[in-house]
Amino acid sequence: MIHPVSPGSIFMLPHGTRIVHKLQDFLRTEYARYGYDEVMTPLIYKKELWETSGHWQNYMEDMFMVKSGREQTCNHEHNHHNDDPLIDTDEGLFGLKPMNCPGHCLIFDSTPKSYRDLPIRLADFSPLHRNEASGALSGLTRVRRFHQDDAHIFCAEKHIEQEITSCLSFVDRVYKAFKFPHYDLTLSTRPESQYIGSIEEWDHAEASLTQALNGTGRPWSIKEGDGAFYGPKIDIMVKDSSGKSHQTATIQLDFQLPRRFGLKYVDENDVSQTPVIVHRAILGSIERMMAILIEHTGGKWPFWLSPRQGVVIPVSTQFSDYAKKVAQSLSLGEDHESSSSHEQYYVDVDSSPRDRLNKMIRQAQLQQYNFIFVVGQKEMDEGTVNVRTRKGEVLGTMGVDQVRKMFASMTKNLE
Repeated sequence: MIHPVSPGSIFMLPHGTRIVHKLQDFLRTEYARYGYDEVMTPLIYKKELWETSGHWQNYMEDMFMVKSGREQTCNHEHNHHNDDPLIDTDEGLFGLKPMNCPGHCLIFDSTPKSYRDLPIRLADFSPLHRNEASGALSGLTRVRRFHQDDAHIFCAEKHIEQEITSCLSFVDRVYKAFKFPHYDLTLSTRPESQYIGSIEEWDHAEASLTQALNGTGRPWSIKEGDGAFYGPKIDIMVKDSSGKSHQTATIQLDFQLPRRFGLKYVDENDVSQTPVIVHRAILGSIERMMAILIEHTGGKWPFWLSPRQGVVIPVSTQFSDYAKKVAQSLSLGEDHESSSSHEQYYVDVDSSPRDRLNKMIRQAQLQQYNFIFVVGQKEMDEGTVNVRTRKGEVLGTMGVDQVRKMFASMTKNLE
């Protein structure tokens, strides 16, 4: 949902929020596999931080600025003496963050680091804000407030190739889970203007990415001058089931930001060194990825991602209580009151006014519920459900535990 009082910002309704949580939980599982630690960082920072990072000089037009309301009040009442200790006119100008990298630099710099600590991989799902032109805003694909599966890898130069290779492996694993038929790799090089660092540093960074791309064995292309202002990047374009291409993941190599923040670690010879940062996002914008997946699946979400995994339909109102009990057991497990460790699933109850059973089943199929569970006297007596799929395949009578085992298998196998 989008409202005119907040253009370019998405209201995630319950089912959309379910999908966002599924995507984030999937990535959190993969973070454990690839060695990432998740962090949470502030949304606003003082102007000084953005000057240090270079965003103020190179990205300011795409940022939102924030000033204290108290400061505005003081400006209007500057001729009146005010002894309120809560009013601080020295706070200055803040910027809503368009990227997480400066905040992650502050985390890295908060404690001394040695070569034994590297690589450090920090992941962050915090919302970001970018001041996109109003005419460029479009649904979920071009917004002003969005979430990235953002991460930054702080490493030594000798780690660059292995970390880029690991990121590309991460991309491949996730996109295979989504069953994207194809994706393209593109190296974006130094912009003609508005970049920081020397040409020699850019050449070194581009050579490192080239080496990692060659190591994938996949074809790749070059976009001259399309890199970020702080470093070259690898962009990933996916093709959905209809053949449309979408820019999603990005992997960026950065020699500049660590220097601007004065980041240091002590190497094996007890010498202070500057780390390298790898910026990476696998999904890119979660909102944009949702739009791509909606197109890719045609709204027929695979079970593991689905916001409507099942619905219980009683054959008549006298079985409504049993239907609710079954839905809760399928969602949380039969012993849900004594344990919180069970996997939770999204199973609803159709408690709408009675209609013909076949029509209700058809309606559930059109709503793209993965499974439809019909219950009546026989099922209530036996403690079972009658199972069918949204494609109309009848699986027959199953117990609640049997259904949950099927759910668990499909979730584990990303089906």
